[in-house]
Amino acid sequence: MDTFKRVLSYARPFGRRLPAYLLLSVFSVIFGVVNYGLLGPLLTVLFENETASAELVRPEFAWSIDYVTEWFRWLLSSVLRGRGVVAGLMLVSGAIVVSCLLANLCRYLSQRILVVLETRLMKNLRQALFAKIVSLPVGWFTERRKGDVLSSISNDVSEVQNTIAGSFHVFFREPILVLGFLAMLLYMSPQLTLVSLIALPISALIVSRITRKLRAGSVETQHLMGRILSHFEEAIAGSRIIKAFNARDYAAQRFDAVNDRHRRVLRQVRNRQELASPVSEFLGVSIAAAVLFYGGWLNLHGNLGMTWPQFIVYIMFYWRVLEPAKTIAKQYALVQKGLVSADRIFAILDTPEVVSDGKQRISGFREAVTFDHVDFSYGGEPVLRDVCLTIPKGRTVAVVGPSGAGKTTMADLLPRFYDVTGGAVRIDGTDIRTFSLESLTALMGIVPQEPFLFNGTVHENIAFAMPDASREAVVAAARVANADEFIAQLPQGYDTNIGDRGAKLSGGQRQRIAIARAVLKNPPILILDEATSALDTESERLVQDALTHLMGGRTSLVIAHRLSTIRHADEIFVVQDGRIVEHGTHENLVANHGLYSHLCNLQDFS
Repeated sequence: MDTFKRVLSYARPFGRRLPAYLLLSVFSVIFGVVNYGLLGPLLTVLFENETASAELVRPEFAWSIDYVTEWFRWLLSSVLRGRGVVAGLMLVSGAIVVSCLLANLCRYLSQRILVVLETRLMKNLRQALFAKIVSLPVGWFTERRKGDVLSSISNDVSEVQNTIAGSFHVFFREPILVLGFLAMLLYMSPQLTLVSLIALPISALIVSRITRKLRAGSVETQHLMGRILSHFEEAIAGSRIIKAFNARDYAAQRFDAVNDRHRRVLRQVRNRQELASPVSEFLGVSIAAAVLFYGGWLNLHGNLGMTWPQFIVYIMFYWRVLEPAKTIAKQYALVQKGLVSADRIFAILDTPEVVSDGKQRISGFREAVTFDHVDFSYGGEPVLRDVCLTIPKGRTVAVVGPSGAGKTTMADLLPRFYDVTGGAVRIDGTDIRTFSLESLTALMGIVPQEPFLFNGTVHENIAFAMPDASREAVVAAARVANADEFIAQLPQGYDTNIGDRGAKLSGGQRQRIAIARAVLKNPPILILDEATSALDTESERLVQDALTHLMGGRTSLVIAHRLSTIRHADEIFVVQDGRIVEHGTHENLVANHGLYSHLCNLQDFS
């Protein structure tokens, strides 16, 4: 119930619309009751014409059902006596048509209000989910299957929309219908109605026991759907590897195992879900049959208290009670699945902010960026140990070392993709955790080891952080990154769509666009994580010259495997097993014959 209330909260504000919805729903029920109630006079005109045309006295006005009933009987008798049976039939038939029209009009208008609430709910829920996804720390995604995340974003949101949001009219309007027709049943015959009310809780108990196990099955179904999406994502991203290693059968077998398990679990869930409606209908018909039997028994003993046309109307009223009750039972079974999806969504929304946002804003710095005895552990495993490093303003510092030494982690700590577990990263002596994330990252331009480009045009990707940048500024940034020449040769130049993740470009071209993106931002701090790793020899030299010119006067942290690209750095730090083991200029480190010199020899570097 708490989950349902929380989902409903995303439809706020609904205070202004809810009274109108309830009022329209009540009128819809009233006109619906009138519509069925008029069948009694119609049957009386057809089969008991003499009774219907008996002379009656016009009743005195009163706010009661009796007054409305007596007034219509008086009007009908007057028409029958004055204009004949055909006119009486026309009166009753016209009243039925009008009441049906008004009932459905009120229902339609009330549904329009619910549509507003449903669409607002889904918009707000997706908006909150997207905002949470983009704010989560980088490490959160490394611990989860991408398919599970995609399943929550797509399948779970759709499930909430189809079940919980789609059930608003059932849980808001159908109970009003039940109460309206139940009130008429009590008015017409309290004896018969009490018999049925005793049996209804038994029906509700049986249906609830059937649907109780739906939730556990739905949890497993959604988990398996996440694994299915993971397999699809891996098949798309790794299509070349699958073909290169002739592993289509292996990949298909892994997928088929999960897919078949999902089929079996889903079959069990759907079978139990579909059982709720027929069981509810069977129990309702059984109760209706008992009411018919009891009514017949009362009639045989002269205790029914109503005419047969009225008894037929009573049974129709009772059937109208069963119909929304059956709908509620079926929707309740569906909502159990929706609540599982909602729980998975809220599990993401409730993820604690590991990287908390600071309150202080920073617009620049004067002296240096400092790693002050920094420790960092990931999943309990230490990655960095007691790292001390200073990057004076305007200087270029390079970090080198074997793979897995912690170089990229050091770069990730500066924009706070992760937070240190010991020590602090400081700017001008102030812990960067006190700065707001927005103002901190605004100081930095980052070119990652694996350039990520978005499905859009070249211009849109370069101007990603500055969407209002002019074409001239974008072209100038591309020239600095040695990208203008190949961009000009594309079919639509800067307006060419580069595909998903830049799939239409080569690795070197993607890297140069990523560099141009950082150049356009023109930040005071540059973080280059293997920025030239995907470039050929000629492009590497041209881009390196451009970067060297770009880094002049800027504070730069360069992560490098190719040691040739950082020989002119102001200072080089050598990292091994998460510790800084050497630091100095290129010439000094080579002369020390330590790890750096060994790495240079391995690369045949001179």
